[in-house]
Amino acid sequence: MQINQQQSSNELSTALKTRHLTMMSIAGVIGAALFVGSGSIIAEAGPAAMLAYLAGGILVVFIMRMLGEMAATSPDTGSFSTYAERAIGRWAGFTIGWLYWWFWTLLMAWEAYIAGIILHEWMPILSVNSYTFIMTFVLIAINFLNVSKYGEFEFWFALIKVVAIVVFIVLGTLALLNFWPLAQVNGLYNITAHGGFMPNGIGPVIVALLGVMFSFLGAEIVTIAASESKNPVEQTKRAIRSVVWRVCIFYIGSIFLIVCIVPWNDPLLSQTGYGAYRRAFEALGIPGAQWVMNFVVLTSVSSCFVSGHYTASRMLYSLSKRGDASAIFQKTRANGMPIFAVCASCIMAIIIACMNFFDALKPREILDILMNTTGMIAMLVYLVIAISQVKLRHKMEREGREIKLKMWLFPGLSYAVIIFIIAALVAMSFMEQYRTLVLSTGAAALLLVFIGLYLQIKANRKTMAQQYLKRSHF
Repeated sequence: MQINQQQSSNELSTALKTRHLTMMSIAGVIGAALFVGSGSIIAEAGPAAMLAYLAGGILVVFIMRMLGEMAATSPDTGSFSTYAERAIGRWAGFTIGWLYWWFWTLLMAWEAYIAGIILHEWMPILSVNSYTFIMTFVLIAINFLNVSKYGEFEFWFALIKVVAIVVFIVLGTLALLNFWPLAQVNGLYNITAHGGFMPNGIGPVIVALLGVMFSFLGAEIVTIAASESKNPVEQTKRAIRSVVWRVCIFYIGSIFLIVCIVPWNDPLLSQTGYGAYRRAFEALGIPGAQWVMNFVVLTSVSSCFVSGHYTASRMLYSLSKRGDASAIFQKTRANGMPIFAVCASCIMAIIIACMNFFDALKPREILDILMNTTGMIAMLVYLVIAISQVKLRHKMEREGREIKLKMWLFPGLSYAVIIFIIAALVAMSFMEQYRTLVLSTGAAALLLVFIGLYLQIKANRKTMAQQYLKRSHF
């Protein structure tokens, strides 16, 4: 009887714990973009790449605080997409929800590709493409487990990469203070040597910002997953507070140490598949650095893949609940898993993985082009979160409602964040390497806006979406 009731209610499970939520948000952030992609960013911007990571880190702190304010008031598996619908309009929630789903399905393909490269290096018996396809199927299977088991998987896999970064920060700090016997680091010498702190000018630093924004997107997963915990309000508040400082230390602290340990013009930094962390461990004289980092990166991208699959399925579930996707995607199994939303996200990941078997499609180039759009999506997500927070905060203050987790220095700081994001988007539209990207992503978003507006106009006042939103706290 209980099973039938749960199946008919189409509700998610509530089995996730605080430690699951915290590690899940970290899992979504710390992936190939940090371990592998950071090397090319440092190689292009020089030591000044720290400024891009610092700006990105500060922005994420503010964004997470704004999102936490909304999530603590009304936890929802649709997170910022649902809040955008309530604050801006259905077209906004529709657009950003589908863009976000697209972001994570692309990221799943990218993480599987990196895993394929590592496995091929270990066992050349199969091609990179074959390993990519195999890893896609293996990692997809995890999201068909009970959500509590999925949470445990993410916790331990995320813990491996967290431990690796902590170890690196400890060893790097010892080397910086000349307490590490296996290597000599000349203090802060590499920050100003080899052409200075900003050897290629301010342009590459601004360009690097988009890549950094892509790297940070994933911390918001905690507000999506909180709805599957027993006490979502308290779980959200705790996880938001812990994720913010952990992400900043892991990213900004470790990037600073890498720049101090490895010269920015080291040719191995930008070598495909090499990675800044592996190069830094080698510079520190760590035996077997290549194999250690390959293992860490493999577990990291696997964790990020599974986290991305979870997030994509829950966003699709939320879109369905609000009437912005087929009603079939809100169907859940007895264990509370949205089975059809999970399957749909699986299918997209498999389709992208299948491209690797058709050389005529030049899958590596297609994947690069698709992945380049994710930085723009990250910026749009942040912009929508900031605008939604401002509008909903004003609404709650007018109605005299209790605000359980407040954004700092409101409204000035919130408006400053909005202005910064818009300025970054405008600046990127004038850069040759991003102009096409900005226009293509903008065109895709505009198309979704028109579709969303059409659905909004067509919808009746008594639709499923409005009945769903009336039950919210906003």
